[in-house]
Amino acid sequence: MLIDHWPLVGLRVRTDRLELRLPTDDELAELADLAARGVHRPDERPFLTPWTDLPPRELARGVVQRHWRDRGLWTPYQWTLELAVFAHGRPVGVQQMRARDFAVLREVKSASWLGLEHQGRGVGSEMRAAMLHLAFAGLDAEHAVTESFTDNPAPLAVSRKLGYRPDGISRDVLDGQVRVSQRLRLTRRDWVTSDRPAVTVEGLDDRCRELFGLGAPAVPPTA
Repeated sequence: MLIDHWPLVGLRVRTDRLELRLPTDDELAELADLAARGVHRPDERPFLTPWTDLPPRELARGVVQRHWRDRGLWTPYQWTLELAVFAHGRPVGVQQMRARDFAVLREVKSASWLGLEHQGRGVGSEMRAAMLHLAFAGLDAEHAVTESFTDNPAPLAVSRKLGYRPDGISRDVLDGQVRVSQRLRLTRRDWVTSDRPAVTVEGLDDRCRELFGLGAPAVPPTA
């Protein structure tokens, strides 16, 4: 069975309303269709990713390829977990968590997107809270970091609600112009003392933890 070789397929993170897990290929196709219908208004540009610059078919294909790529490139020393977010059994978005040298740094980075038709219902906050529970309670992380454009208030509000604190800025070039992002950081101490929804984690066994670098050598082997 696939789970014998890739135990991440058995990982489940649940809140009262949501379930986060790896999608099947058919569910991945649903996610791709969802993204093609829009993750933000056409007159906005809240991400570096050019969500509205590609034809819907190419955009959908890119979502599928990104999931396959992240699984194929996974190592215990550098990984990206693309969790599909389900509400009432249907995919509504993606919550990403990634890390490099996690066994040493104990730090995760996050990003996410949510189908336009599912926004404004508190889903973004709840799925990030679920991811943070997996990071801190499940994987013993010490820090979680994220960033958003300074003129994109929704994810910044989610971060502040969950206890993140400002952690500087970053600057990128988008369409020939400088775009400034606010970096934010959540420490384990602040996470423990913050209000958060009840979250349960299933399937995080020793084989699964090894894929996150827990139990593996702290330094990648050299050739």
